[in-house]
Amino acid sequence: MHSFNKNIGSLGEDVAENYLREIGYTILERNFRCKTGEVDIIGKDGNYLCFVEVKSRYGKLYGSPCEAVNYSKQAKIYKTATVYIMKKKLYKFNFRFDVIEIIFNTYNNIPSVKLIKDAFQI
Repeated sequence: MHSFNKNIGSLGEDVAENYLREIGYTILERNFRCKTGEVDIIGKDGNYLCFVEVKSRYGKLYGSPCEAVNYSKQAKIYKTATVYIMKKKLYKFNFRFDVIEIIFNTYNNIPSVKLIKDAFQI
C-alpha cells in the first residue's frame, strides 16, 4: 500500500508541476527537505514565493484531498518554508501557501486539478 500511495503522490506532483508551469508559475524547487519537513513544490507566482502542497487521490472516498492538510501538516510546511527562506536569503518576497488537489479518474487516469491559492495561514 505504501508503494502505491508513493506512486500516486509522485504522479500527482508531476501533474501539479506541469499545471503550475502552464498557468505561469516559475518552479524553483521540488521536494525541498530539511529536518523540519518537506515542501512538495516551491515556485514563484508574480511577486509571491509559493509553497505548494500537492494531495493526490483516486476518488473522494476518504474525503477531499485538501482535507488532509490539517493544522499539524500546515505547521510543518510553515517551519520548512521558514528554513528555505532563511537558507536562500529570500526575505524580500511575499509568500503564501497553496494546495493543489489532484483526483485521478479510476477509469482512464485523467486528472482533475484544483489549485487553492493562499489555502492557509499560520
